[in-house]
Amino acid sequence: MTTYQADRFSSLIGEIYDAAVDPGLRSGALEQISHFVGGCAAMIVSRDSARLSIEIHQHFGTDARFRQLYRDRYVELDPLLDCHLNLAPERTIGVTDVMPYADFLETSFYRDWVEPQGAVDLATIALEKTVARTTVLQVLRHRSRGTVDEAMRERMRLLAPHVQRSQIMGRQIRARSHTVDDLADVLDGLNTAICLLDTDGRVVHANAACRRLFADANLLAMVGDRIVARNTQTDKIFRSLCEIDGGARRQIELATSADGQHYLLHAFPLKRDRNLPRDVAATMLFVQRASMLPLLAADAIAAAFRLTPSELRVLMAIIEIGGVPDIAAKLGIAETTVKTHLGRLFEKTGAGRQADLVKIAAGFAVPFALRASGGEGPTQ
Repeated sequence: MTTYQADRFSSLIGEIYDAAVDPGLRSGALEQISHFVGGCAAMIVSRDSARLSIEIHQHFGTDARFRQLYRDRYVELDPLLDCHLNLAPERTIGVTDVMPYADFLETSFYRDWVEPQGAVDLATIALEKTVARTTVLQVLRHRSRGTVDEAMRERMRLLAPHVQRSQIMGRQIRARSHTVDDLADVLDGLNTAICLLDTDGRVVHANAACRRLFADANLLAMVGDRIVARNTQTDKIFRSLCEIDGGARRQIELATSADGQHYLLHAFPLKRDRNLPRDVAATMLFVQRASMLPLLAADAIAAAFRLTPSELRVLMAIIEIGGVPDIAAKLGIAETTVKTHLGRLFEKTGAGRQADLVKIAAGFAVPFALRASGGEGPTQ
């Protein structure tokens, strides 16, 4: 290569790896690859080993009509695609490597697919070969450039390993990104406020319930990237939780908000490499209102024990209130009626005491936030 070509090659390698990070750059990188090797159009194509499916991952210079024709018909007539199954991974092949060029000109693949795109030849090189699938880089050669030559073969050979690594990197990055996004969606669906803190106590991530908790600001609030407690007692508890280290046991503390609500604060350290940056999550903090009732799957409890609506109402009142007289007053029924329902609850659930009913109901706690159709419900 000349000095200019060497510089262009080096720059192109950078573009190929940039495309792994930013999918929006892939088409431009493939265009530059095509131009650099002396082509007029290019595709990255995969075919499964059973020859049942074809996927065009990236393309440049071919319009949608020809790509569809290739999928529907001409993939079966492409003389180069399946040749890579038995060739060395680093070998670039053109038409003359597999058949006489004069015979190629007589094929419908050439007449109906290659020539109408202004091309006279094509070259391919394998990017990835597995038991299940082969992926190749295919580059068309324009009639003005003539058939595939050794310079084109060599340049494709030099670029192929970088294109392959870029594709693998891109898949890994996308998989990791999807995993993080999916996890964030799951955390946002929980009714427990969850917050990840770094070693300096700064917020790395807060789920939706936690963000609502901060917005209410009755217990904890956000100032910049740090959590601030709204009263002295909570501040002391929060600081003690943030000071736990990797060898400490998990801690659960009870704190009271400015409006008198009780909350459970639960923190435990995350396992982390000592060499990781300090801004990586080190502690997970859970904050949950100390109230069970809104978190119970009432319908599931009723179905499990075949409770009538009246029996279910009494059960939920037991959990919320506890005493028979108070339950009767709240539900507007006689104490004898409450006792009758209570007896049936004992019979149907096998419980012997009201405390046992509460424990049984606790097994039906719902971890996910219960939202009305009109928007998000309150943080529990």
